[in-house]
Amino acid sequence: MESPISSAMEENQPLLFESFFNSISLPKLTYHWHVLLLSTLACNLTIVISRILSSTLFPRTYNNLQGLKRLNWDIHFVSMVHCLVVVLFSIPIFWDEELIRDKVFGYDNYAGNVYSIACGYFLWDALISLYHVREFGFGFVLHGACCFGVFLFAYRPFLNYYGAVFLMFEISTPFLNIHWFMDKLGLTGTLAQLINGVCLLTSFFGARIIFGFYMSYHTLQSVLPVIDQIPVFLWVIYGTANIILNILNLFWFVKMIEALLKRFNVGDKKHHKHHHSGSKSTAITTTTTISTTTTIKSDGKAKKL
Repeated sequence: MESPISSAMEENQPLLFESFFNSISLPKLTYHWHVLLLSTLACNLTIVISRILSSTLFPRTYNNLQGLKRLNWDIHFVSMVHCLVVVLFSIPIFWDEELIRDKVFGYDNYAGNVYSIACGYFLWDALISLYHVREFGFGFVLHGACCFGVFLFAYRPFLNYYGAVFLMFEISTPFLNIHWFMDKLGLTGTLAQLINGVCLLTSFFGARIIFGFYMSYHTLQSVLPVIDQIPVFLWVIYGTANIILNILNLFWFVKMIEALLKRFNVGDKKHHKHHHSGSKSTAITTTTTISTTTTIKSDGKAKKL
């Protein structure tokens, strides 16, 4: 039989959490903080899974990686799992009746859990970048922290409907990660990487440029009629972040096109050079000697390792 003391503790515990989250203007986080923490812990567990699977499936490549290079492989693995999960889980939010009725201040428990998964990942990303800040740079810490902060405001609640829109940006991330893994597996400059590159550019342009710019305008249309109900700091933060992100998406898209063209143009030049010199190993040389020290992280930023 349950004691009156334990029963009282169980009843008071949610009230204590509710009081705390109300005090920081994030009342809905009362129902999702545990999902957020579990997501962060799951990222660490995924690192372990990456080490087991990668050493089994790609022993020659993975086992030869040392230190931060191996960690970077594991980070890309976590990124791959996260982007696939949040994209799939975010799709139903677009048809959520509660959020459609109020796209600015509406709240839905399912959407809150999806954003908790994303927040947990961004928190983990910020922490691991902070731990390796000397090697990765402070920019990655700032990126993780900003993404964490922006999605955290969903628990006011605020823009729960449009949170799914920005998680759709992750549609291009699997192709970014595949591109990175192909480089490590010695598939640089191959037909497979070219096909993946086309898929990357197509998904990036469709999700982040066309869909992203359209939904940014749609968000503005929803916010303007009720802007007097929104704290100034909040719409300034979201407005500034949206403008910067759209500019960065354009910048990254141009850079990705340049990188892809440069990579395969180098192959053409090498092919042309070896063809005139009478080399018998033209095709092999063309695909194996193309190299680059700059790779694009899952969020589209350049990183050297």
